[in-house]
Amino acid sequence: MVFTDFELEYLRSQRLGRLATLTQRGTLQNSPVGFQVDEDAGVIAIWGREMGNSRKFHNVAANGQVAFVVDDLVSVSPWVVRGLEIRGSAEALSGQTPPSGYWSAEVIRIHPHRIITWGIGPEGERASRAVASE
Repeated sequence: MVFTDFELEYLRSQRLGRLATLTQRGTLQNSPVGFQVDEDAGVIAIWGREMGNSRKFHNVAANGQVAFVVDDLVSVSPWVVRGLEIRGSAEALSGQTPPSGYWSAEVIRIHPHRIITWGIGPEGERASRAVASE
């Protein structure tokens, strides 16, 4: 398993994340995205309405370097933040069957290399670990 039970539980509870990609000019782009966890493959799947026409899709196709963050604010008093960051590689795939007719046939699949968490799990401590996606 790429993701721990606590990480999966957290990811299932969230709907939005932010995907950072590297442009061909060497600058970064950060995009809010919806996502799905493919638990069997150990990847994050990002679909979209016109994904194949998006800058993030072309950035991933060009170099495959990504960082993906999902986080939320549990409380403001006291201040409690939790989240998960995935650093890894991604692939931009065309001709896929989307899980909804609303989405186009392109998907970005993120393969984690490092997962960093904070506020997740019984201790809620910050943790960082290398992973090998399948």
